[in-house]
Amino acid sequence: MELAQVRLLVADFPACYRFYGEVLGLKPQSGAQDGPYEKFGFTVGSAGIALQDRAMMAGLLGELADAATGHRSLVVLRVDDLDAYCEEIVGRGAVLAHGPAPMTERMRVAHLKDPEGNLVELQEWLLLRT
Repeated sequence: MELAQVRLLVADFPACYRFYGEVLGLKPQSGAQDGPYEKFGFTVGSAGIALQDRAMMAGLLGELADAATGHRSLVVLRVDDLDAYCEEIVGRGAVLAHGPAPMTERMRVAHLKDPEGNLVELQEWLLLRT
C-alpha cells in the first residue's frame, strides 16, 4: 500500500487552487483551475495534495452537502528552511497564524490556513542536540 494523496473537499475551488499552487508553490498536475479536481505534487515522491469540489462529492455522498465547520484537517509539509519559506510565501499572500516558532526541541513550525480554513503546518526538523 502507498499513500497517493490527501484530498481536501473545498467549496471555493479557484481560491484553494491559487493557494496551493501560487502561494505554497506546489505543482499542479493538469492546470484545472476551476476544478472539479486537481492534484498538486512535490519535487520528491509521488504523493500529493488534491482538491475536490465539495458539491461534486456531495452528489455521491449526501452527508457532504452541509458546509464544513471547525478544523477538519491538518496538512503537514516539511521544509528545509522554515524562516526562508515563510518569508517567501508571505510575499505571495500567505497569512501566518503562528510562528515560525519552536514546537519541540527537535522541530520548529509555522501554521496558516488555506481559503477554506484547512490548517497547514510547515515543519523544519532540527538535528538532535547532544
